[in-house]
Amino acid sequence: MFNALRKGFGLTGKTMFRRPVTTQYPEQKRAPEPRFHGRHILNRYEDGLEKCIGCELCAWACPADAIYVQGGDNTPEARYSPGERYGADYQINYLRCIFCGLCIEACPTRALTMSHEYELATDSREAMIFTKDRLLAPLPEGAGDTPHTDAEVVARGMTYYPGPAAQRPVGGMPNAAWPDPNGSPEEPVGPATVHLGDGETEPPTHGE
Repeated sequence: MFNALRKGFGLTGKTMFRRPVTTQYPEQKRAPEPRFHGRHILNRYEDGLEKCIGCELCAWACPADAIYVQGGDNTPEARYSPGERYGADYQINYLRCIFCGLCIEACPTRALTMSHEYELATDSREAMIFTKDRLLAPLPEGAGDTPHTDAEVVARGMTYYPGPAAQRPVGGMPNAAWPDPNGSPEEPVGPATVHLGDGETEPPTHGE
């Protein structure tokens, strides 16, 4: 027992002369780590269009059922996103959210990301349900708020989904990376083969 007391008081004595590590919050705020998961943000493209396409994958991935998404259809006169649909109603209930980040992993367009903002405390339960207007990122400089028209989007000539398998933008503007819909079908591409040495490959190849 005496040995346990000696160790306990010895640890207390050493700690008394160490520099304190307590952050005097809220007067002093500690910078979060780079991968910190804070409040969500619904991102925009540089022309102001929303990246969310209303696919609801984030809501399906959420283990706490904290996200509600209702998609809507874009029209030529009112376009909110480059895709066929957009997030007409988007809500995150921070009384349920566990900040796990599975929602941002599920998002196919990087529309949903997590910021470093962590000051979410309030005395109102209703205020903890963030709607789309509170989640949308600010408009980039010089960009117009949604909705846009198809004519405006086509005139800008932006490519929203780059890459060989990119979706054609509004108006079907041509791009060398897109396959010709009237041409011959593309040849099927097999899986990539990795050579492991000693003649072995992954996936394994078999002689004819």
